[in-house]
Amino acid sequence: MIYVGLIAGFAVLLISGDLLVRGSVALALRLGVPAMIVGLTVVAFGTSAPELVVSLDAAMGGAPGIAIGNIVGSNIANVLLVLGIPALIAPTNCNQPFIRRNTCYVIAATLLFIGLCYLSPLGFWDGVVLFGLILLFVLESMRRVRQCNGRKAAGLDVMEEVEEASSLTDKPLMMGLLILLGLAGLPLGASLVVDNGSMIARNFGVPEAAIGLTLVALGTSLPELATTVAAALRGHCGVALGNVLGSNLFNILAIMGVTAMVVPVPVPEEMRGDLWIMLAATLVVVPFAMRRMTITRTAGAAFVVAYLAYIAFVFAPVGHETMAMLAH
Repeated sequence: MIYVGLIAGFAVLLISGDLLVRGSVALALRLGVPAMIVGLTVVAFGTSAPELVVSLDAAMGGAPGIAIGNIVGSNIANVLLVLGIPALIAPTNCNQPFIRRNTCYVIAATLLFIGLCYLSPLGFWDGVVLFGLILLFVLESMRRVRQCNGRKAAGLDVMEEVEEASSLTDKPLMMGLLILLGLAGLPLGASLVVDNGSMIARNFGVPEAAIGLTLVALGTSLPELATTVAAALRGHCGVALGNVLGSNLFNILAIMGVTAMVVPVPVPEEMRGDLWIMLAATLVVVPFAMRRMTITRTAGAAFVVAYLAYIAFVFAPVGHETMAMLAH
């Protein structure tokens, strides 16, 4: 029943997050907010809602390993799995607008996050700094949208989601119902994920951090994976890297920022090594982004194999503890 509860939690999170995004997008467009701005704000924040409520629920429930692991593990999964699997379907061109600049932003945010984690616990003012940076990033993105072709700058995948939501309904009552269902379902799904994830950790005698880094992180990364796989099947492979960079940036700055502002988040000692693995995974995209190289099927296969190796590493207590000691 524990696993059923965990899967049910992920399902509720996915459905609730989708309802919240669709209702919020439709309402914003109804209120006259430009579609490009909606794509960069409402969609971006809304699609991060499942990760946010999971990290908040875990931190407030005394499970910091799941709260931090959800972010670190998601960022690792985003690079190695969310980029790797679509590349197996079709080679991914890394030529989206502002890819180089966004890559630098993600690396800088990752380094800042690692530095703050070594000053654990992450407190209110750490959260203020992190969340303030994501607001600056959103404002900068809006400025870029106004200066060039809006659809191209916002991202084809995001704009398709905006257009799909805008055609869903034009009735304010239905918009409000979708938003309420989404807001009600997210904490329920988060509670199921965190509670059942913690029980699995206790049953197998592994740290909660390991569950957060793997099961929980993978579950909350499913929307990004589904989006990039669907894009690859439609021949829009180029959106994958932009999706991953945006998601990783929001995970660190927005999700961790809000969580730390609500409750102090201590960083488990055994997770220190995973922070550097997250940085290494982030640096993997640098040559592809900076040189606008194509992620071939061979590279995609290497990414997926690397992720599977990481999962094995997390559940190998000796290796994980050794890595944590080396990270001090």
